[in-house]
Amino acid sequence: MTDIVIYHNPECGTSRNALAMIRNAGIEPHVVEYLKTQPSRPLLENLIERAGISPRALLREKGTPFAELGLDNPALTDAQLIDAMMEHPILINRPLVVSPLGVKLCRPSEEVLDLIPADQRGAFAKGDGEQVIDAAGNRVAG
Repeated sequence: MTDIVIYHNPECGTSRNALAMIRNAGIEPHVVEYLKTQPSRPLLENLIERAGISPRALLREKGTPFAELGLDNPALTDAQLIDAMMEHPILINRPLVVSPLGVKLCRPSEEVLDLIPADQRGAFAKGDGEQVIDAAGNRVAG
């Protein structure tokens, strides 16, 4: 069984779609609802590094205290941005997926397909109806 971890928010359509595509490959991932079980600072720093992104790239603006906290200030350091994510986990964008093939912030959700080391088992359409996988299990060109 392939070990995949998804840092998931069930309220987020992108996160739900990524989770569904993992399951569509016949894999049951380890689901971490990070708003309930927040990653430790060392783990969050490690995930950011392994994903090859900056802490700023992981920040979520919509539906968060991003603006109120002044997080758009370019003078803020990576450590200060991580401090904000530790204080307000809703600022961590999602879904963040870890697999044997790497770590990635899967936005849009079909980015998760690059991390699944198994074929899709059938058609898949995102929650908005957009077809991502055809009936033969192949990625639909967008």
